[in-house]
Parts: sequence; C-alpha cells; structure tokens
Amino acid sequence: MLVTALRQNRNVARFACRPMSRYKPPPRKPPSFDMTSPARHCGLDFGTSNTTLGIAPGNGSPRLIPLEAGRPTIPSTIFFDFEADRTLFGRAATAEYVAGTDGRMMRSLKSILGSSLADEAVRIKRRVIPFLEIIGSFVGELKHRAEAEIGHELDHVVVGRPAHYVDDDPLADREAQQQMESAVRAQGFRHIAFQYEPIAAALDYEQQVSREELGLIVDLGGGTSDFSIVRVSPERVRAADRSNDILATAGVHIGGTDFDRLLSLARVMPALGYQTPTADGKRPLPSGPYVDLATWHRINRLYTPELLRELKQTRREARDPERVADFISIVAHREGHRLAGAVEEAKIALTHEAATRLAFAGEEVTLQTPITRADFTAAIAAPIGRIETTIGLTLAMAGVAADRIETLILTGGSTQIPAVMSRLRALFPGARFVETDAFGSVGLGLALDAVRKFGG
Repeated sequence: MLVTALRQNRNVARFACRPMSRYKPPPRKPPSFDMTSPARHCGLDFGTSNTTLGIAPGNGSPRLIPLEAGRPTIPSTIFFDFEADRTLFGRAATAEYVAGTDGRMMRSLKSILGSSLADEAVRIKRRVIPFLEIIGSFVGELKHRAEAEIGHELDHVVVGRPAHYVDDDPLADREAQQQMESAVRAQGFRHIAFQYEPIAAALDYEQQVSREELGLIVDLGGGTSDFSIVRVSPERVRAADRSNDILATAGVHIGGTDFDRLLSLARVMPALGYQTPTADGKRPLPSGPYVDLATWHRINRLYTPELLRELKQTRREARDPERVADFISIVAHREGHRLAGAVEEAKIALTHEAATRLAFAGEEVTLQTPITRADFTAAIAAPIGRIETTIGLTLAMAGVAADRIETLILTGGSTQIPAVMSRLRALFPGARFVETDAFGSVGLGLALDAVRKFGG
C-alpha cells in the first residue's frame, strides 16, 4: 500500500496552492555510454517493498546491478527533503526520515497502480507532483544508476508485474499496467514488455533443471501473493514463446505489510488501549485510529489537529487512560512509522527465532513487548487461509491435482515465514522445495526474458 510520511515546519504550512508543475529531480552528471555494447536490455522488478534491476548479456549469466551502496536491492522508498531541497531514494531516504529531517517520505508506491490515487497528485512544498510522475522519478533514478554502473544506455526493458495489480477488476488491472508502462517510457525506455513476476522466478530457476518438471511458483511479496503452475524444461529454456508452458496464474492482495498490520494489532496496539473498554464498560474504544497506526499507508491520517482532539476525548472516556495517553504521545510526536518499523523488525526476527521482543523508544513512550512465533502464527491465520484458497484456485484452473506438483519454487521475503512454509509443506508433502534468491530471482528472470524478447 502507498505510504507517505510528512513533517511540516511553519514555513511549509504557509505555502499557497499553485498549479500543477512537472517534477524535476536535481541535476546529475550523465554517465559516459559505451555505445558498442550489445546489452541494452534489462529486467526491472519494481516491488512493493524492494526493487531490483537485472541484465543478461546474450552469452552470459544474468546478474543484478548494484543500485545502492553496492547492494542489488533498493527499498522502494522516496524521501523529499524540504530542508536541503533534494530527493533521496531507498535506504538513504528511510535514514533521513528517521533522523527527523523535515520532509515527506513515500513508500510502497506500486500499490497506487490501478487505484484512484494514480490520477491524483501530492504537494511537495511549492510543487504539485502526480503520483505516476513520482513512480517515474524512482524508475529514472534506478535507470541512471544502472547505466552509470555498466557504462552504456539501457533502452529495452521487461517489467515484472503481479498476477493481479487489482483483484477482481480486469479493467483496473489493465489500466494499472498501462500506467506503469507510461511511467517507465517517460524515463527513456523505448521498448517495453511485461512478464508475470512468478513466471520470471521460474525462468531464473529453469537454468538449473536437468529434466522437465511441473512446478508451482510461490511469490509472496510485500503487497501481493502470486502463484503460477508451469512446465520448466532445459530444452525449452531459450524458447521465445512459453505461453503453452504456463498452465495457470492467480494472485491475491496479501503480503508482508498485511502481516505487519495484524501482528501490530494483536501484540502492540493493546498496550496503547486497543480493544479496551470505556470507563463505564459499555463499549470498546474506537478501533479506527489503532488500525490506522498499525497500517503503513494510513498512518498519515492520524497527523491532524482534529484527530488529536478526538483522541483526547477518548482518553477521558477510557477505563485505562494512561494507555491512550501513550497512543496520543506517539501520534503527537509523529512516531507512527518508527513504531511500524519496529513491528516489521520483530516479524523478521520471528522468522529465525521462537521469540523476540519488540523494542520501541519514542520521545515519551517506551515499549518492550515480548512476542512469540505462536503469537505471530495466530495473528496471520486468516490471510494464510486466503493464500491456501488461492493456491487451490490455481490448481483448479490448471486442472492439476496437488500430488502432481513436483517442485515448489519459492520467492519473495514472506515465503520465509515459518507458518507459511508449514502450510505449504502440508499442502504438497511430496514436492521438492526450492528456495530461490528471495529478493533477486524475479529480477534475474526478467533479465533472461529480456534476452529472449529483445535478443542478445
């Protein structure tokens, strides 16, 4: 989901509304291109949480381009620094926001595609910038970094896409792809193709197979869960048309950010008054503000004087007013994204540990909340059930029984969650589980697809 975080000083608040203007990032030195290089194509995995960009020379293995501080992944995050009038990307953007710099942070930009927000704009100081233009600026920055790294221009790209940008709305889904194509084309890519992200993961895995296999690709990302049943084969690896090898593809809008929200509501928000009663015991406190604080893209809704007045009234009515006072402090100091980050860190820790402790230190509030893996599993039981239902739908669409699946190809960070893995093993007890590069396999597969579509 789309997340924005805003800090405003008094000067910013005085700016009057002005006509929409085109966003112009700070000037930068163009890379020196080697125009003789043949590898002018790439694969772009623009993810809800992280992004990669891969290239594959015609006779070489695919590789991911280092996009930030030597790392191949970059968080899909932008920070508009109001103080220095600059734009930061990835980890640098998050660090600047956490440091308290006056500005606006935006993350999970992919989620606006196909939604009403795609036609809207956001105010950045004196400028009004369309959301699609912001997505384009992120893509353009990555293109520039990649070209500087490899020394020549990239003008052909295969862009990854989920099985469904928008659930149960083919028209909006089609529009979402068109919006993404428009944002990418505006950055200088002249030839653009799309490939399903789970199919790209299969293309990456297919390089290592020695015989034909029937596989299920499980791609659990930050915002969506996608599934594809495919035939992989060493004989078919270079074929330009693989449509007959894709038996079915389905997806559902469940991902890592949903798991963060549910864990927060189950184990963190109760310490701040969630689901506690009023002093007379007649009703629970309003749940809406707690859901907003637990949801990345809704945190900004809390930062208004009107909401603070409502919360103070809630504190007066509460049985446990001190808990609500802590909630008010977090909102008043605009620490919601920092708390959400602490929940995300606890979720990641529970992938490898049976228990952890959420640690949050705000301006006035400190939380030290123990969380067990069993707590987390219970919190996410419902979305895991929806994932299982979608897998069943994928099997039915392909006309394939579960026991015919020979290989499960896992990609995306959320496949590492023990509760998810346990459910998959129960569904496919006879299958071989292959853990690909959780954050890189889609980008590598898209690079391979670019070779097939555009030539070496």
